[in-house]
Amino acid sequence: MNVLNVPEPAFMQEEEITLFADSVGKWIDEHASPEAVQSWLANSSVPRELWNASGEAGLLGLSMPEDDGGMGGDYRHEVVLMRQLGWKGADHFGISLHNAIVMPYIWHYGTAEQKARWLPRLQSGELVGAIAMTEPGAGSDLQGVKTTAIKTGNQYVVNGSKTFITNGQLANFIIVVAKTDPSEGAKGTSLIVVETDGAEGFERGRNLHKIGMEGNDTSELFFNDVKVPGENIIGGGEGQGFIQLMQQLPQERLNIAVQGVAAAERGLQETLAYVKDRKAFGKRIIDFQNTQFKLAEVKTKLTVAKVFVDHCLGLHLQGKLDAATASMAKYWVTDIQGEVIDEMLQLHGGYGYMNEYPIAQLYKDARVQRIYGGTNEIMKLLIARTL
Repeated sequence: MNVLNVPEPAFMQEEEITLFADSVGKWIDEHASPEAVQSWLANSSVPRELWNASGEAGLLGLSMPEDDGGMGGDYRHEVVLMRQLGWKGADHFGISLHNAIVMPYIWHYGTAEQKARWLPRLQSGELVGAIAMTEPGAGSDLQGVKTTAIKTGNQYVVNGSKTFITNGQLANFIIVVAKTDPSEGAKGTSLIVVETDGAEGFERGRNLHKIGMEGNDTSELFFNDVKVPGENIIGGGEGQGFIQLMQQLPQERLNIAVQGVAAAERGLQETLAYVKDRKAFGKRIIDFQNTQFKLAEVKTKLTVAKVFVDHCLGLHLQGKLDAATASMAKYWVTDIQGEVIDEMLQLHGGYGYMNEYPIAQLYKDARVQRIYGGTNEIMKLLIARTL
């Protein structure tokens, strides 16, 4: 989709990347058709089989090295997947969280044994990943986490509850943010993996009913004396969790910005098709000056957003994307996403409020972008600290 007519940066124009984009687009057309997406919405989840199909198609572990059980690509491949999902309206599938958030924690910080044990199974779809950060009393404030993982002998006993966990109903591989030493605050935080199959004391709560993103399962999780092997602490030692989180959050925030631009681009394409077809007072909606002005504003804002995100992608590929710049991308793009989709819904008139029109779903889905991955208010605090 190039509705903005913005040239791709050179690093996204390499032949291997463009061929991969074509193949991903065709796979989504086959496995995530509009009819399939409607079934996701009705069931508040994608089918478990879709994860297995993704593994068979080589879409899991895209940016993980082949030697560690991945597909041998890089972050550009994750961007292609996120964009294609957004452009085709299949972005309720939580594959990018699995690929570009969960798996990197294992690759960057896992021991050799942990990588060998987990990455191939995450790549095949045998394991579906989630990360359990948020708690009922701790959202963007990760230092306020109350869940504990206390060592007893050669194992840890995990107690606590998490909420708003993406992939929560299907995930059987959950990275849990927990305090291994509650007296140490952030320094006592660790990331521990809970493989949920057969784990006594682990319970899934409700599949939460949301304003938008209804096709993605988002859940409460409960850990009641869940016994976890001692070797499941990511990195092999306690107290590293907060630093690990801080180092990986910039990529998560860049993911959100990439997804925000893609969703808004789809909104523009849908809106252009609508205003060119719909008539009022004897002429097409697009022939009204107000419509042209509004769409000119939308295209300008999205062009600036895409160029900035492409700049951030280039920095990230070079290992130079800092937390403040990633925070700028996350907060500014998601604010713009909300603004322009609201304007485009208005151009649909009453039909924009009907769920049968894609713009209505895009409007609902956009709202959470300003909340998860750290609220936009937290992003501004992180940026302000650099001043």
